[in-house]
Amino acid sequence: MPLANSTGSVGLGQSSATTSHTSTAAKPIVIMGAGPAGLTAAWELIRAKQDVVVWEADPTYVGGISRTVQAEGFRFDIGGHRFFSKSKEVNEVWRQILPDDFIDCPRLSRIYYKGKFFNYPMEAMDSFLKLGPRETYNILVSYARARLKPIKPEVTFTQWVTNRFGERLFNIFFKSYTEKVWGISCDEISADWAAQRIKGLSLREAIISALRGKKAPPTAKTLIRNFFYPRLGPGQMWETAAEKIMNAGGKVLLDRRVQTIHWDETGVTHVTGTNQQGEFFQQEGSYFLSSIPLKELMLSLDPPPPKEVLAAARALRYRDFLTVCLVVNRAEVFPDTWIYIHDPSVKVGRVQNYKNWSAAMVPDPKLTSLGMEYFCFEGDGMWISTDFDLAQLAIREAIQIGLIKEGEVKDAFVVRMPKAYPIYDRDYQKHVQTIRAWVSQFANLQPVGRNGMHHYNNQDHSMMTAMLAARNVMGGQYDCWKVNTEAEYHEDGDAKNLDTGDAKD
Repeated sequence: MPLANSTGSVGLGQSSATTSHTSTAAKPIVIMGAGPAGLTAAWELIRAKQDVVVWEADPTYVGGISRTVQAEGFRFDIGGHRFFSKSKEVNEVWRQILPDDFIDCPRLSRIYYKGKFFNYPMEAMDSFLKLGPRETYNILVSYARARLKPIKPEVTFTQWVTNRFGERLFNIFFKSYTEKVWGISCDEISADWAAQRIKGLSLREAIISALRGKKAPPTAKTLIRNFFYPRLGPGQMWETAAEKIMNAGGKVLLDRRVQTIHWDETGVTHVTGTNQQGEFFQQEGSYFLSSIPLKELMLSLDPPPPKEVLAAARALRYRDFLTVCLVVNRAEVFPDTWIYIHDPSVKVGRVQNYKNWSAAMVPDPKLTSLGMEYFCFEGDGMWISTDFDLAQLAIREAIQIGLIKEGEVKDAFVVRMPKAYPIYDRDYQKHVQTIRAWVSQFANLQPVGRNGMHHYNNQDHSMMTAMLAARNVMGGQYDCWKVNTEAEYHEDGDAKNLDTGDAKD
């Protein structure tokens, strides 16, 4: 539930006071952003009896992209959020925050391509029957050619995927969807994106996983078949975290948009910002953790960084995201938790079936709610379209795909999420490195999380960077940039469990 408006809410950050919240005692630790990274850091610090203040720009919700939006009793995710991690520590935090309200969610997802639905993870016979023997033969020949003569060096997404799946399968199952998501050519996307998101998966791996049968555990994380999910959506996790942080004495202040981050030779001294009514706020602090977009962090600094750092920040790019939530007057629409839409004939990129994540996401069992997900750039034609026009587009495309019938949509809601995904273009690493090198001078400022580090990752990875940053505040010496996409901390190339020393997958 949205904390600021819900029954029994403790009223997050709705005070109209415009003075600093700093006490005469030691200055608090200031956390910018109340997404998974920001709230995990606050959770770690408050449990260690530290004084914590969190600023969140949104006036209603915590959780960042992992929020759950409510409308007319329906709950809608901003994308799907699986709770699955190889990290024992991350799993423990989830269980500490939300011990009794997880459900075991079976994954069922498919790919829609050229009027057909393909099982995903791939099943050999299903794909063979739907692609046909000629196309299957062409895919295998293309794969063999790629394995015999791989592209060197691997620089782009196209090259990375082609080397592991062959050019034919790349064009069928990767190119269209990926370019929908990012809005740029696969030749402009760094190979890092593929290496991070589909690490460990190849055509050979997918076939082996399919031949093992559904009960065999897949070896690639992207193929997992079951995961945990909060009964009321991922926002329940972070709303509960915020409430527990406040109950322990921390502050989580909504409607606090950071405008300026002030610093001098001693480090960052304070942040200033406003709310939606234009009121001014100032917050001093001893230490600052930032999960706001890395670009915004750099452009908010006063005095400003050197020209080359500002240029690197301005060059960082983001992909924005909107969901058209359709309430369908039917108890069952399709069995999947989500469907990837690879077909280029429609603009929608993915469709969520929230009821199949958790029945509690829908207030009436006779209805179904779908999330038609569109990837766009803030300010483009899609982004600035009216909610009515977006609803009509989503309804037309849901009918075209064959998910619903004419006249079945009972209601529609639109949710926009700016800067949902940091873009991995071919130069992003260079820009991030320039920023990292300059920010390292600050002993009391750490970027954390997906947007804070411009690192597209899952929430367990974001959480681990925040956990390490919190420990650094208390005297640790971890390099948060060494957390990999499995939420493992790598020191000199070796994965280490911070608490137990156990080896990880």
